[in-house]
Amino acid sequence: MNSTDVLIIGAGPVGLTAAIVLTQRGHRVTIVDAQAEGANTSRAAVVHPRTLELLEPYGVAEALDRHGVHTPVFTVRDRDRVLVPVPFGGLPTRYPYTLMLSQADTEAFLLARLTELGGEVLRPATLTGLRQDADGVTAEFADGATLRAAYVVGADGLHSTVREQVGIGFAGGTYAESFILADVRLGGGVPKGEVVLYFSPDGLVVVAPLPGGLHRIVATVDEAPREPDAAFLQALLDARGPEAEPAVVQEVVWGSRFRVHHRIADTYRAGRVLLAGDAAHVHSPAGGQGMNLGIEDAVMLGEALARVLDGEPSALLDDYAAARRPVAGKVVGLAGRLTRLATMGVRRRPLRNLVLGLAGRVPAVRRRLAWQLSGLDRR
Repeated sequence: MNSTDVLIIGAGPVGLTAAIVLTQRGHRVTIVDAQAEGANTSRAAVVHPRTLELLEPYGVAEALDRHGVHTPVFTVRDRDRVLVPVPFGGLPTRYPYTLMLSQADTEAFLLARLTELGGEVLRPATLTGLRQDADGVTAEFADGATLRAAYVVGADGLHSTVREQVGIGFAGGTYAESFILADVRLGGGVPKGEVVLYFSPDGLVVVAPLPGGLHRIVATVDEAPREPDAAFLQALLDARGPEAEPAVVQEVVWGSRFRVHHRIADTYRAGRVLLAGDAAHVHSPAGGQGMNLGIEDAVMLGEALARVLDGEPSALLDDYAAARRPVAGKVVGLAGRLTRLATMGVRRRPLRNLVLGLAGRVPAVRRRLAWQLSGLDRR
């Protein structure tokens, strides 16, 4: 039976970040993933300023920043009408913009950095059991292998085996609507240099630029097709997007559908087992907070674990759990409010637009939203 300081289950952005932090700080890390290969699709697409700040000491921020699309403005619109502009340009950070790039690219840069540090991801490795005692955790895998670790990090997503193995509850619910997600080539009246959240009685749609001349589309629908095609996406944009100069779907590069939950783990720590990322919290994609919040978890947890392994009190891990859960609560609440506003019924739409339009004229409101969406309010 092999041993390690920290076993990380899940090699998405959260698990890879935690592995980088711990490895760079001189600790033995084993990171495993049930997938035979890394993610080849593009779920998350937003990296916020606070995330880049946190990754800077670990040799990842520069590569991400160089590759992604700098987008200095987030706007909430009702068709062509701007309800709330949220400029990032005045924020006190080296990264006063939203950085747009696919999750697959983010993972590739994180994996490259981990490899530079001498780490690797073991695939495929499916966790089947965890047994804790006073000195550590024994992990059991589907192929019969076992591994002994001082601590285990569950970064294995919504359906976390780690969370289930230690019996941590995951309270919340599921949005009634389906969500579609697609990377497309667009022509026509797409605003330049903006991430746009369009409000509509039919549901929300987000349009954001990606590297290579692509755009990411995320939308709520009652029932989504398994693979949204150009006609389906065009109909969404015609009903919800720019009207004076409509956006035109020229090519669908990739598309998918998914359900979105709003849940938070009852606790982030059970003895020597800790949770981070979607294993601990999930919510609506409105505002693009999910992966960013998870990477924050990973940095905070990795640093706390490194200090404990260096001999500091294990109470630091309680501090991590106590601090991160309310942060997730605020983010889940913000994403939920944006989603409810975006999907408000047609009768209440004029009042919503009036209130938001007036609020959007107030500099303090725009600045507060910029701080929240950028993650800088979580410094």
